[in-house]
Amino acid sequence: MKFDDLKKLHQKKYREQFGHYLVEGEHLVLELQKAAARNPQLQDCKLYVTAENEHWRGPFEKHVVSNRRMEELSETKTPQGLVALVPMPRPTPASRGERAVYLHEIQDPGNLGTILRTLAWFGGLRCLLSPGSVDPYNSKVLRASVGAIFHVPVETDVPLASLPARLPRIACLDMQGEPLRSASFREFDCYLFGNEARGVPRDQLRTLNAVSFSIAGSGAIESLNVASAVNMCVYELNR
Repeated sequence: MKFDDLKKLHQKKYREQFGHYLVEGEHLVLELQKAAARNPQLQDCKLYVTAENEHWRGPFEKHVVSNRRMEELSETKTPQGLVALVPMPRPTPASRGERAVYLHEIQDPGNLGTILRTLAWFGGLRCLLSPGSVDPYNSKVLRASVGAIFHVPVETDVPLASLPARLPRIACLDMQGEPLRSASFREFDCYLFGNEARGVPRDQLRTLNAVSFSIAGSGAIESLNVASAVNMCVYELNR
């Protein structure tokens, strides 16, 4: 890929066009190398380094670039001198017994990054993103995920209406639902979470036949942050 094309990968439309994205910084590159040891899809990454980082050891093809060019690749105020070019993941079939977390029009990069960290920590769940959700391969999500995105199967642009045919038993959160601690909470194929401000439209929930569960609280405030809600639910599934 030409250098001028690499710079374009800061924009979603070019990430989709070229089928690659960029990750930046020592921690993310180390996590990428760790994931590549187990995931053949990640073994064709390329690494761009400044002269100060020419000593960097790893499995990826390495290219030394000038500080000026590194600044063009970087999206941070102080570039660390390490940027990896990563191929977009190809779809993988679900493993036996694997369940999914579905996020409907989630918008905040920090929320998505935090959710990916939780899913990577516990394992056994893939992340499905609806159309209109934040791009999981933008730099803010990647940094917030702290490399967890390399360890979680992620699918984008998954229509909400497609869930029943694929994952027929669907659970969601509602203030009037069954207690989260109910034994039946562990019996579902898919756990559905809505947009930070709007949730999931009621009429769509009815067509999905989603079963509602509730996280008990003091009632002092109306709602939980979506990342916090996912964290509690995934913990409950693994408790």
